[in-house]
Amino acid sequence: MGIFDVFVAVIWGIVEGITEWLPVSSTGHMILVEEFLKFQDEQFSQMFLVVVQLGAILAVVLLFWSRIWPFRFTKRERGESIIDWKIMQMWFKIIVACLPAAIVGILFDDWIDEVFYNAYVVAGALIVYGILFIIVENWNKGRKPAITSVTEIGYDTALIIGIFQLLAAVVPGTSRSGATIIGALLLGVARGAAAEFTFYLAIPVMFGASLLKLVKFGFAFTPAEILTLVTGVVVAFFVSVIAIKFLMGYIKKHDFKAFGWYRIALGILVLGYFIGKTLLGCK
Repeated sequence: MGIFDVFVAVIWGIVEGITEWLPVSSTGHMILVEEFLKFQDEQFSQMFLVVVQLGAILAVVLLFWSRIWPFRFTKRERGESIIDWKIMQMWFKIIVACLPAAIVGILFDDWIDEVFYNAYVVAGALIVYGILFIIVENWNKGRKPAITSVTEIGYDTALIIGIFQLLAAVVPGTSRSGATIIGALLLGVARGAAAEFTFYLAIPVMFGASLLKLVKFGFAFTPAEILTLVTGVVVAFFVSVIAIKFLMGYIKKHDFKAFGWYRIALGILVLGYFIGKTLLGCK
């Protein structure tokens, strides 16, 4: 590995940081980026594609630390609990929501990659879920959300959102954030709470996926591989901070339909590119 791989890591980190949190599918963008910028080692490339998500996770942890860390070590009044049980209950709900994707991911990870990870499935998912965003937002227009904060999400709602997340785990191009946000909106969750809960769900899901890939790849990294991986993670972290702040500010005044139209356009682009490539006989 050389300086070119570090450059690739920077570009992939930027793409990951932006597209992981916006409901536009990081896979859909990455499949295009891979066409023009690839690592020299294919096995390292597949591992990097997942592990770079650690940078995105750290951005969520930094920005929402006070809302996700349940332990309080500051000076307490007598009889006051050291644990914030509202936050602990939120984590219990997150665990419930993560179970469907975790079970399927552990059992069928390799099979899913082999069967579904291709440009045509990704393009189809981009278009279908883009249309769903527009339909759901039109249906949701004028309706008052029944759930306005993450703490109001119940276990039943969390589980259903987790099932929507499972769709993204199975079909690349769905967008994990896109699927969970659509599910939450259908259940009457406000846009801000839906996006925030989606961020929290990502922490165990993406950490688990990264750990699984690292275990499969092995931990015998060369110094060049470490530099490349760390570069990608760091870039993804800083870009994710910007992307998350943008999204939380954007949805205060706008709905998700713009992302729906963007997904449709990207899906058509991906589909057109790879159909054209096939017709021209390009490898």
